[in-house]
Amino acid sequence: MVSPICFFGVKLIKQKLKIDDALDAFGCHGIGGIWGGIATGLFGKSSINSAARWDGLVFGDIHLFLAQLAGIGITIAIAVVGTLVCIGIVRIFTKIRVDDRAETVGLDLSEHGEKAYPSFNGWD
Repeated sequence: MVSPICFFGVKLIKQKLKIDDALDAFGCHGIGGIWGGIATGLFGKSSINSAARWDGLVFGDIHLFLAQLAGIGITIAIAVVGTLVCIGIVRIFTKIRVDDRAETVGLDLSEHGEKAYPSFNGWD
């Protein structure tokens, strides 16, 4: 149930927002985590987990669902602010992006003057 949601999250959101995420970490962890929070708010049952105070939306209680949405929103806000702070600090010392040529050639060669894996051409 989660895999298609993560896949389409990666495919659609990444292209639309022009996110540079070579490992698709956002789709896997971000979208998967958001769906996990929403699903808990939908399907959670207090009789299964004694720590839960409310049942999920499917069982007629909106409190858990709203708490999960609030938690997701707060988590996103903290992640965005933390990322912007880190980018700001890094930007003081170096550029965030390399030019197109350096990216095409590869950072090992353009930044360090050597290939990381000289005997590996991708077809081995």
